[in-house]
Amino acid sequence: MHWLDELTALLRPAGGGVYLVSTGRAAQEQLQRTLYGADDADGVRARWTEALARVPEARGVILGVPSDVGAGFVRGANLAPQAIRQALLAQQPDWRARLAAAGVIDVGDVFVVPQLLHDDMLSDAQRAATRSAIYPTLDPAAAATLPVSPLSIAERALDLMLAANPRLKVFVLGGDHSVAWPAAAALHRARTDRWAIVQPDAHTDLLETRLGVKYCFATWSFHANEQFGRDGRMVQVGIRASGKDQAHWESTLGVRQFWAHECRAHPARTLDAILDHLRAVRAESVYFSNDIDGTDEAYADATGTPEPLGLEPDWLVELIRRLGAEIGLCGGDLVEVAPLVRQPSGGDNQTTRLAARYVRETIGAALQTVV
Repeated sequence: MHWLDELTALLRPAGGGVYLVSTGRAAQEQLQRTLYGADDADGVRARWTEALARVPEARGVILGVPSDVGAGFVRGANLAPQAIRQALLAQQPDWRARLAAAGVIDVGDVFVVPQLLHDDMLSDAQRAATRSAIYPTLDPAAAATLPVSPLSIAERALDLMLAANPRLKVFVLGGDHSVAWPAAAALHRARTDRWAIVQPDAHTDLLETRLGVKYCFATWSFHANEQFGRDGRMVQVGIRASGKDQAHWESTLGVRQFWAHECRAHPARTLDAILDHLRAVRAESVYFSNDIDGTDEAYADATGTPEPLGLEPDWLVELIRRLGAEIGLCGGDLVEVAPLVRQPSGGDNQTTRLAARYVRETIGAALQTVV
């Protein structure tokens, strides 16, 4: 199957990754019409497929992964990609034109079967049944080669896009933090430079497994760090909710951590220390995996695990900008926003607005432009 045909089968137009039949459908379709500048569903799909075809020439892509099956406490991050895009449009009504000027394509969403997480966890019978449901128009032999779970679909879609364009910057809208794993895995295969991960987060996510599950919100950092060979290129910022202390994680897994109390007490010095460490491990680019709960809950309470005494938004923005200017960003994600947690009537709240700001800053820093 041609990469573009496969990508079209794996993804949906932006906002369409959450399967809806009636409730919520109108808002989803309105967002799609606005994002793609189309009048109806046929126009949306036409504009979307045209956009996918431009991946080989793009500077960056935005991919939504609206899955919260990999979360551990309060659910709701499945609605974040739609809410963040709405906040982006509210902040910048010309958002679509800004992306186009920057060479960034919103390639849409991974289509999510909300009971599934990763294909490795499924029986052959379940994979076959789900393929039949989500790829009904494909030849069965072609469908049999495709993944069915959100993490597996995201990884395959990123592999396809990075194969078509190895220089591509990748920006992921989660979803819970498990969605960072497909990006880390795909970048590990595609990139030829010495890249690192900087992870603002209240939690370490450094378990090898959680309740026997290999890939989820609590394990993705462990496996990404294993890809690096435990060589210090996994850098965690804002940690403050952990069953073990900093010395344990750094001595056993070779990660580098800057806990929240250090960032708050010595903000300028800590920024310098983060950049100095990245230079010391010879990082040539950085993937910025931004868990919203790394930010203090006073600014980001619409998340499944809000934590006090966290990072200040302006400080994090300065970190993003310095990483882009002094090291270089190969992409990033924004995860764990649960829009309805604090405002059940709608997703417009301070957390989604802040998430949109972080997304704009990350794209801008990666491409060294203003979006």
